[in-house]
This record gives sequence, C-alpha cells and structure tokens, in this order.
Amino acid sequence: MNGVAATTRLPGFPMDRQCPYHPPPGYTDLRAEGPAARVRLYDGRVAWVVTGHADTRRLLLDRRLSSDRSRADFPVLVPRMAASKLVALVGMDPPEHDVQRRMLAPSFTVNRVKTLRPAITRIVTERIDALLAGGPVADLVPRFALPVPSTVICELLGVPYDDHEFFEDQTRRMLMATSTAEQAATASGTLVAYFEKLIAKRIDDPGEGLVGTLIRERLSTGELDRTQIASIVMFLLVAGHETTANMIGLSILTLLEHPEELNELRQDPHLIKEAVEELLRFLSVADELQRVAAEDIELGDVVIKAGDGVYLPNASANRDAEVFPDPDVLDLRRDARPHLAFGHGVHQCIGQNLARAELEIGLQQLITRIPTLRLAEPVETLGVKPGGSVQGIYRLPVTW
Repeated sequence: MNGVAATTRLPGFPMDRQCPYHPPPGYTDLRAEGPAARVRLYDGRVAWVVTGHADTRRLLLDRRLSSDRSRADFPVLVPRMAASKLVALVGMDPPEHDVQRRMLAPSFTVNRVKTLRPAITRIVTERIDALLAGGPVADLVPRFALPVPSTVICELLGVPYDDHEFFEDQTRRMLMATSTAEQAATASGTLVAYFEKLIAKRIDDPGEGLVGTLIRERLSTGELDRTQIASIVMFLLVAGHETTANMIGLSILTLLEHPEELNELRQDPHLIKEAVEELLRFLSVADELQRVAAEDIELGDVVIKAGDGVYLPNASANRDAEVFPDPDVLDLRRDARPHLAFGHGVHQCIGQNLARAELEIGLQQLITRIPTLRLAEPVETLGVKPGGSVQGIYRLPVTW
C-alpha cells in the first residue's frame, strides 16, 4: 500500500503551461529534485523526467535510450500516441533511422533551403498582402502562422496545396492531446491512404518535389514501397507545418508582449538570426522528447532501469541557468545557440534549416510591413495548448 500511495503522489505528466511562452510551473519543482525526477503518466505508468541541459544533451546522444515506438515498453504520453503511425525518422533507431535520414537529408540542407528562400519570401508576401487588404482585426493563426509553413512544405514535397484543409484537419485529429487512440489512428490511416493514392497516380510521371524524387530513386529500385513512402511523406507534412505554425504564432505573440525587444528588432534587421535562435530557446514548442531505456543508465545517484520511460523536456533544458543566464528573460542579443529546441544527436530535427528560414522571413516581413501591429485581445483570453501536444495558442487576434 505504501508503494501504491507513493506512486499516486507523484506529479502527473505531461504538465500544462499557464502562460503561452513560459514552461509549466511544475518544471521548477522537477528540476529541484535532481537530475531526474519520477512522474506518473495518464495510464498510471511511472517514468523519468530529465530537466538539466547537460544531462539532456548527453542522453540525447546515448544509444542506450531508444526512440523505437514499436517497442511494447515505449512510454505513451497521451492516449492518442497509443495508435500513432507517425514513426518515420522520429520513431526509429539506427540503423533503420539512418537509412531513411540519408534519403531525405539532401532536401533539407542549408544550400537547398537557400534555393527555397525566394519561394518562402513570395508566400509570406502574399499572405501579408492578403492581411492588409482585408484590414484589421485578423486572427494570425489561420491567416498567417498556419498557411505559410503549410504552403512551403506542400511545395517542397510536391503535394497539392489545394488539399491543405484536409491535411490540416487530419493533422489536428492526430495531434490533439484530447484525441483518443482510435481518432488518431483513423486520421493517420486516412493520410497514409491519401498519399498512397497520390504515389500510385505519379508512378509513370513522378513530377517535382520530394515525392517525385522518392518515386524515381527509391520506389523504382525497391528500396521503399508505397506505404513506406506514404508514411515518410505524412511525417514530413505533419512535422513540417504543425511545429513551425505554432512557433510562428507564439513568436509573434511573444514579441508583442515584449515591446522593447520588438522595437530593437525593428531597428536592427540584422538581428533577426539571433532573435530567431532566442525565440526557439525561449519558446521550445516541441517539448517532451520521449525515449525508453534499452539498458540500465546511471544518472548521478539515480539508476534508470532498462524498460523505464524517459522524457527530456527541452523547455526545461532551455531554461537552465547554468547555460543561459537569466533564462526566463527574453534577450534577442543572447547567444542562444546551445539551445535544444531542435533536439540533439541522430534525431536532431531534419527540417531545422527550413524552419529557421520560415521564421526569419515571416517574422521580419510581418513586423516591418505592419509596424503598428498589436494584440486585439488580452493574452489571457487566447488559450494555451495542453501538455502532450506541440505548444502554442489556438488564436492570435491582432489589429494595426
């Protein structure tokens, strides 16, 4: 009974943010417990949360921590994850992971993204033109933050943007923390079926974009089948617009809530690269990196046993005062590059160069072309997405 009582007293995880741009208050308590703290998941399972920057960085390099979501002992953070088919790259271990990553990496290099910057600029310009033509008040989530990365990733992949409402609706069903396992499975299955049909139509004429490349170079050789390509494309589509859309919206809100930093960025356009890195650190929208221990791992005076679930919330690591002085202060001139917003090691986000470009171009154009941009409602009314999902806000009403 004492063991059961001790388990039930453990803090629940994931934790919810109270402010859109600050980590959950409970992270402070977890950090105070040492390098790793025990938490209770929704299904009663006990897992570990690692909170420090150095430990998180080291463990993300440790091959004894597995990302393989097909393992029976892989920790399930929220019910929808029990049926997730979103396993390409992020849900694999080497060597399978490395094979897929090498196939995809050429589409996301620094040089490849440089060639995409004119297209990203055009997309951003068109969205701001439409905003200005419509006049205030506007909700920037559906009018700007979501369509910019959604359009970009569709062009990169070579899938029709005309179907974006379908993609975005199915993505919401997959990723909402409140979705059941059945709802998430239905949505992911629907997306995979869509892309399988798209691939079948393009076998004789693959066309442009990454879909065409995978058909020509991988399907025809037998390295990948249609379902594998469909799963990869689904992963890239979902990851390519969901995280960046939340990051764009939350970055705009954060800058509007920090007017001195916003004014400094307006006055010094060359600051945009440093500003984006600091916003990535400060906001850490892709929180709660998850692993399972394949072997026993010692962490200070704690032993993480084989089979234990391990969470590495980068929103905690990125607020570590030993690495980032005054970590709760937004400082656009800070050297934030040690941040772990894109993860670290073999699973470091493959799309990070693309995300940076979208943030730099999108934020700079928006604050330059609409210098009087301001919130139309108090931040308290916007709502915060719950833990267990990509962090962000549901609405961003602005005026100018």
